[in-house]
Amino acid sequence: MTQTASTVVASTGPRALYNRAAANLSSLIGHDLLALAARFGIAGTFWLSGRTKVEGWLTISDSAVTLFTDEYKLPLLPPVVAAHLAAYAEHLFPILLVLGLFTRASALALLAMTAVIEIFVYPDAWPTHLTWATALLYLAGRGAGRLSLDTRFGLS
Repeated sequence: MTQTASTVVASTGPRALYNRAAANLSSLIGHDLLALAARFGIAGTFWLSGRTKVEGWLTISDSAVTLFTDEYKLPLLPPVVAAHLAAYAEHLFPILLVLGLFTRASALALLAMTAVIEIFVYPDAWPTHLTWATALLYLAGRGAGRLSLDTRFGLS
């Protein structure tokens, strides 16, 4: 079989080089690495936010309640209750994500929290929230990967 000029260019030109590089990256960066990075990255984001709401280990700070009273103003929830729920969620679910335990449920819980923040608190921060949602949707849809307690306990 003879090669045409276009076949030779397609197998040796810039497009072929790009496609080979993409294939190599795909083999190096699999689901397990992506899931681990997503778990740790989004866990860090929510953990650090949770730490701003507490004093000591888990004592809700007065400033957190004030924040929910004056700035966040969530509908249907009193500020004290909202501050407690947010602080506890921002500590529990990141720990579970880092461990890779109940990953899908934890990601969905933080995704719901992200939606509430986007809709009721900071609607103009959609680029940030979309970034969070992307990682959380990936984890909810694909799971924690092999480097997780979910896999160890057969909870994928």
